[in-house]
Amino acid sequence: MAGAILNPILPGFHPDPSFIRVGADYYIAASTFEWFPGVALFHSRDLQNWRPLGQALTRRSQMDLTAVPDSGGIWAPSLSHHDGRFWLVYTVMRTRTGPYKDMVNRLVTADAIEGPWSDPIELNSRGFDPSLFHDDDGRKWLVQILWDHRKDQPSFGGITVQEFDPATQILRGPTVKIFAKKDVLIEGPNLYKRNGWYYLLLAEGGTSWNHAVSLVRSRTLTGPYEEDPLGVVLTSGGRPELPLQKAGHGELVETPAGEWVLAHLASRPLATPLGPRCPLGRETCLQNVVWSEDGWLRLAGGGTAPAITIAVPREHPAPAGPPPSKFSDFTGPEWCSLRGPNGTWADFRSRPGWLRLRGQESPASLHAQSLLARRVTTTEFFAEVRVDFQPAGFLQMAGLICYYDTKTHHYFRITRNDAGRILGVVSMEDGRYSEQGDVPIPEDGEIRLGVEWSQTRLQFYFANADAGWQPVGPTLDASVLSDDFGTGLHFTGAFLGVCAQDFDTHSTTADFTAFRYSPRTGHHPYPSSKPCN
Repeated sequence: MAGAILNPILPGFHPDPSFIRVGADYYIAASTFEWFPGVALFHSRDLQNWRPLGQALTRRSQMDLTAVPDSGGIWAPSLSHHDGRFWLVYTVMRTRTGPYKDMVNRLVTADAIEGPWSDPIELNSRGFDPSLFHDDDGRKWLVQILWDHRKDQPSFGGITVQEFDPATQILRGPTVKIFAKKDVLIEGPNLYKRNGWYYLLLAEGGTSWNHAVSLVRSRTLTGPYEEDPLGVVLTSGGRPELPLQKAGHGELVETPAGEWVLAHLASRPLATPLGPRCPLGRETCLQNVVWSEDGWLRLAGGGTAPAITIAVPREHPAPAGPPPSKFSDFTGPEWCSLRGPNGTWADFRSRPGWLRLRGQESPASLHAQSLLARRVTTTEFFAEVRVDFQPAGFLQMAGLICYYDTKTHHYFRITRNDAGRILGVVSMEDGRYSEQGDVPIPEDGEIRLGVEWSQTRLQFYFANADAGWQPVGPTLDASVLSDDFGTGLHFTGAFLGVCAQDFDTHSTTADFTAFRYSPRTGHHPYPSSKPCN
């Protein structure tokens, strides 16, 4: 092995990577939670240059996310290839209230990774994180966790298997609990078979700072399974100095040359006075791994800490540099909407070169938001967009939004008050609402909106036509747009996008064009003058 891959390979919100190889092609599928379309797909030939393929789940019949809670929706997809087909199992998480989790596990298939993917087969609802194991005797097994809502039982009730019959498309035979770990939360199960052993790869320790990858093994599929004497294969728990934190939830691939690679999630925290926060969410990383003489999986570099760089096969070319900044037309595979397709409220045809959004409900809605957004992939960038919008009153708004979820976002919006058209910032921080920096703007004409994100600091800007940028409102806390802020468990990451609201008739439209996202490492290229407060 020679050369190096820099982690994360998929920056920004790309958690729970499912990792496979088909011939010379590598594929990764990642969780998308409440964002639509569902299950982000990526392809590579060299493990270092990854091309987005779009998403697998593109129809409501595959993933109806109406009113799913924040960080609900599509959990932990598992991708496999067998019998000349791609198989994808996933959970639709509908309720996360108290001890209850209402969910359904589904299976879709496709002849090609790009689809079309089939309508779903419903499997069961007993737990989440399903994966499909194709045994070498031709039988297929659904592997998943069992969720236990009872107050006197561990909620993560162990790992179960049940046979899946592809001919009848149903689960059959008994459900067998094959492994549970006393006083340790385990999830994300994936089965592998090697040298006569069944290996069960697990995520453990929860999804936060003590997250880990562990391995157990058995001579028979249904157990009993023995635990790795080392305890875990990969973790950053207890080592806050590591640049990659929350490392866990992995899947394995063997290269054509017989080398092994582990894909896993990790986060890159920013330091704040209230502790580390990870606005980029959980990202996808790779690690070189080897098998020990006694048949256990180990990191190739020794220890259990995730590495920032890993070796790549010597025959692979050097990785390409970052793509240049360019204007976006909002139609690429990176653009997502919330909880459903954009077909009824996003218009790409009426005004060539522009996106027209028909305003609907607020950024706090679980039902009908008119919002298109892309993942934030770096904590140093400047982004901008041109907006043409004539609100009739305060019930209409449109603009640029930095979004985590319905309870936490910073929104730079155009609206109207009694004096005329205005521009200002509205924020929600764990449900706490504020308005800041409203300034009058011309009654007619386009407005350029911009945002500078620098580590934990976020500043909005505006410009009339081609005039210089003017800051609006105070410097905001960007770190609140993270898994680690607010009450409850959060599993996504920060997004940047455009949106429109009409709280009256759901008919007012706003036009957007020339969106540009410019990652940077140097000084802010847009000089600012005095704030407009």
